[in-house]
Amino acid sequence: MSLTSRFRNRAGLALLGATLLAGAAGWAAVARAAGADETPVKGGTLIYLEQQAHTNLYPPAGGFYPNGGILNQITDKLTYQNPQSLEIEPWIAESWTVNADATEYTFKIRKGVTFSDGAPLDAAAVAKNYDTFGRGNKELKLPISEVINNYDRSEVIDPYTVKFYFKKPSPGFLQGTSVIGSGLVSPATLALPYEALGDATKIIGSGPFVVASEILGRELTLKARADYNWGPAKLSHQGRAYLDGIKYIVTPEDSVRIGALLAGQADVIRQIQAYDEKQVEDEGYLIYAPSTRGVNNSVVFRPDNPLVANVRVRRALLHATNTDEIVSTLFSAHYPKATSIIAKTALGYVNLSSKLTYDLERANALLDEAGWKVGANGLRQKDGQTLELSAYESLPQPQNKETLQLVAQQWGKVGVKLNVLTADSGSATVNNLDPAKAPVSPAMVGRADPDVIKSQYYPTNRNVLLQKGGNSDKVQSFVDDKLNGLLENLASEPDRTKRLAIAGDVQSYVIDQAYAIPIFEEPQAFAAAPYVKGVSFEAVGRPSFYNIWLAPRR
Repeated sequence: MSLTSRFRNRAGLALLGATLLAGAAGWAAVARAAGADETPVKGGTLIYLEQQAHTNLYPPAGGFYPNGGILNQITDKLTYQNPQSLEIEPWIAESWTVNADATEYTFKIRKGVTFSDGAPLDAAAVAKNYDTFGRGNKELKLPISEVINNYDRSEVIDPYTVKFYFKKPSPGFLQGTSVIGSGLVSPATLALPYEALGDATKIIGSGPFVVASEILGRELTLKARADYNWGPAKLSHQGRAYLDGIKYIVTPEDSVRIGALLAGQADVIRQIQAYDEKQVEDEGYLIYAPSTRGVNNSVVFRPDNPLVANVRVRRALLHATNTDEIVSTLFSAHYPKATSIIAKTALGYVNLSSKLTYDLERANALLDEAGWKVGANGLRQKDGQTLELSAYESLPQPQNKETLQLVAQQWGKVGVKLNVLTADSGSATVNNLDPAKAPVSPAMVGRADPDVIKSQYYPTNRNVLLQKGGNSDKVQSFVDDKLNGLLENLASEPDRTKRLAIAGDVQSYVIDQAYAIPIFEEPQAFAAAPYVKGVSFEAVGRPSFYNIWLAPRR
């Protein structure tokens, strides 16, 4: 269906009309105030269309992009990771020291910073945040942050100096203080149970915007904090945000988001599909596709399921997967083909393309060796069982259903059936944690530090392979002690050179075991009107609206 025909869904656009009217009317004032140059203009409300509603705004839950896209506006971080250089720079922390084995970190806290409820953002508040993120709170059901490893305790040295101690070296901690999952919130927020933090009005941060109102699951309004004056130290923009406010509107339909943008009813939209990029650009709108710099968009296996327990089967399916075809058919140049489990822009990347070849002859031979023979119906069979697998689509990942369907077609050429199941049912999340029901799964995670690999694969983190001892009680026996040892070493090696070497070892091991089939390097794809200036993103592709300003429409 053409883009033009999809825009005929005016009923969907009409649903947005009342909400967007105020934003459109506000443009007259912006236009009067703005000159013809590129001097930032203060004022106006940004209309931002989000594909999915946020789920929970406890900062360690910020890895889900709709959550992180809000937290990035209402919280500050201890440090700032420069998205160009990836260097760690001062923000709420003016300076810091780290001991030789990365077991002690001391931070000097900037004076004069407050949360929007008036509470001081001092050493005690920082200590409270990290004691919660590092150890969790079982009573309040607040989980441990996946970006903090080996945490022991904090110590408040004086009102503006805090020290953190770790049980083992934690070389990724400094970068971990810069990520969305480490957004600093008021002690009053940390006193609430996890289930209460799905309500954005309960999240009290120190960021450049504050939550003004929310219609849960549909709409969120932020307003600029007038007294904000503590942005990252090296940014040229200091003081309050240029915008007066931001209106988030949850708009699941791709065509409605694009239609609203091109009709002048929205300013920025998230999750523009690759097939819509050219048409949007042809209309004079801009595509932004910042890299997520972490674990690539992949298909992963759950070896606890006997159908994929044999490494020959997994290797066969790896070689039966034509990633060139997937990328060229479904995606654009903003989605580079993966050549390892992590992106080329990720720290510690190793090129493993020689191990990721498309080779149907080899795939067939491996399946034969594993005892799976082609039956009369064209499917592989062994001991009366058919090699039939299932995977649930991942709604946050771009064109994931179509990607899995194309993988299914490719695997069908070697006699393996892959069922692609919808993920919008209430049971999908539970079933995806059962290796018997979902032996195959899509997966990715962004973070600009090698610890992201541990976050993805370690049993007590995301546990995408479903090892025993993790987030699934359905696993019978699968554990990979070698992999887990490598991941523990990765998160505990203070020597940078040695740590990056371990990152390379993990990448090679995951591919040698064919635990994952990397498909493409996933960006976060946005489209914006040309009058939206100062668009910027943090190091893994979440938008920052602090620098955005609205030029007059032409």
